[in-house]
Amino acid sequence: MSHSLAVLPGDGVGPEVVAAALTVLDAAEEKFGFSTERVEVPLGADHYLATGELLTEEAVGSLRGHDAILFGAIGSPKVTPGILERGIILALRAAMTQAINLRPVRLYPGVPTPIAGLTPERCDLVIVRENTEGAYVARGSTVHAGTPAQVAVQESVNTWYAIERAVDFAFRLASARRKKLTLCHKTNVLVEAGKLWLAVMDEVGARYPDVEQDYVHVDAMCMHLPVSPDRFDVVVTDNLFGDIVTDLGAVLQGGLGVAASGNLNIDGTSPSMFEPIHGSAPDIAGRGWANPAGACLSMAMMLGHLGEGEAAAAVESATTSVLADLPALAGEGMGASTAELGERIAERLRDGSAPQVTGSLMNDLAAVMNGLRHG
Repeated sequence: MSHSLAVLPGDGVGPEVVAAALTVLDAAEEKFGFSTERVEVPLGADHYLATGELLTEEAVGSLRGHDAILFGAIGSPKVTPGILERGIILALRAAMTQAINLRPVRLYPGVPTPIAGLTPERCDLVIVRENTEGAYVARGSTVHAGTPAQVAVQESVNTWYAIERAVDFAFRLASARRKKLTLCHKTNVLVEAGKLWLAVMDEVGARYPDVEQDYVHVDAMCMHLPVSPDRFDVVVTDNLFGDIVTDLGAVLQGGLGVAASGNLNIDGTSPSMFEPIHGSAPDIAGRGWANPAGACLSMAMMLGHLGEGEAAAAVESATTSVLADLPALAGEGMGASTAELGERIAERLRDGSAPQVTGSLMNDLAAVMNGLRHG
């Protein structure tokens, strides 16, 4: 089996962590017998500053020819905040119909967490974030700018269609895991949107009678998550709420450097995109201080999405076993450079010495995507 990959290293530490992830991917190919064809695409701050281009139609057409996209990070102090994020990241998600943002929140053995008393057995959940609508897509307008009468309107549009596909995916994933799904919203204030989400949950839930349903307000979620993450398994939520809650989840699992994500196209019309959720960190770019674990785990999610479930689970196991060996998770205290950690993970993968991770999301994702592909 051969897979065609578009590689977008991006800015800051993005090229460093992507290079480490590709080192691990090389080892996975050797061990499990598949191959990849990789094309590097120069989207990011340098390309924008040199050409004035963000995401062009030509780039979109080229990217559509690949099976998946591996992405590093976007952002530079040389570019006004928001330009690259909206013009590349959000534009890519929309152009590729990446309906789901999938973010695991898992504390692996040996990884330090700032939450006192939290153990890996209590922190293993997945957040399914609707990825195309709501306030996060930045639709809005301003009138009377620069005057005391200035008015800003920020739209939040919610449709049955987009909510239904996110909720159905979440139910499928919950069925493959511990059969519990929680809706996270703010139905007591965002009444109309909340009614729509609840109605979709009821209708779709009738197709999955084995899955227990739960509900939590987003503000309450921010209280429950640090102290009782074991209350949750699969959580489905609105685009903006998901962006906020998953960053809180990353704190539980050891920080942004170890957090992975996937932007999933679930209808097969375009490639899905996988990226660590940390930023470009320009202050440490080029120093070898960036932890590549988030990029490696994102690459593992990519393999699961492509149907390489065994390889995906092995990459997860190798990555997390190396994480457990580190004295610190970021900066000089890691005890090795970004590239060296990539080599360590690759070697751990080759020799098969890493303890196998139980209940791997990577295998769950492979099963769900296979079910979607075959109806």
